[in-house]
Amino acid sequence: MSTTKGLVIKEQTIGESDRLVTLLTADYGIVRAFVRGAKQVKNRLSSSTSLFAYSDFSLYRGRDAFVVDGAVPIEVFFDLRKDIERLAAAQYFAQLAYELGNEEQPEDEMLSVMLNALHLLCKGNKDIRLIKSAVEFRLASLGGYMPNILACAKCSAYESDVMYFDTLDGSIYCENCAKAGAVACPKNVITAIRFICLTEPKKIYSFNLSSENLELLSNISERYILSQTQRRFPTLEFYKSLTA
Repeated sequence: MSTTKGLVIKEQTIGESDRLVTLLTADYGIVRAFVRGAKQVKNRLSSSTSLFAYSDFSLYRGRDAFVVDGAVPIEVFFDLRKDIERLAAAQYFAQLAYELGNEEQPEDEMLSVMLNALHLLCKGNKDIRLIKSAVEFRLASLGGYMPNILACAKCSAYESDVMYFDTLDGSIYCENCAKAGAVACPKNVITAIRFICLTEPKKIYSFNLSSENLELLSNISERYILSQTQRRFPTLEFYKSLTA
């Protein structure tokens, strides 16, 4: 028997009444577990094993996957359901965590990033583009795609008034070493990217940019995650259909 705190980032109905959930846990990373009879109305585990539920789980290992023996909800992030755009963003973040998280390895930092993102989405007082960019860059970094942002990749200059971010190789370039195809950015956007990737997890959302620069940052982080993972994210496509 194992106990761990985990966030449900994916769910799938199995048969008539069972549910297969994917958890992002601090102790064991990505964990798949069956919830017997979860679709039954009176099942005591229903709310604590639903999508975005953050719960204390008791698990035992079955033949094909873990089985949830007990779960006590800590936070169910119910307010996400009140705004379709924020719910769509949360679904995208969950898919990112699923793709970038590791199995059977601690993922406490990734879990912290996700929980804080969901809290901010529920509160509604942070621009979704800021939250999205922070999640994309930080989860990319945790998943093995840390961009090379300490200095210009060509001359090692720390900053210039205009910097260039290459979403294909994840490197930055100063204004004297501008690279074809790289995105031109004011230096405060590069400062924001450095902050997201390098500061402690709980602080990565505590920065501000103008709406124009937030749009630029969001575009860069999205292009970067897509180029590095080489994956399609239907949840991102749905989110963008709402914001178009």
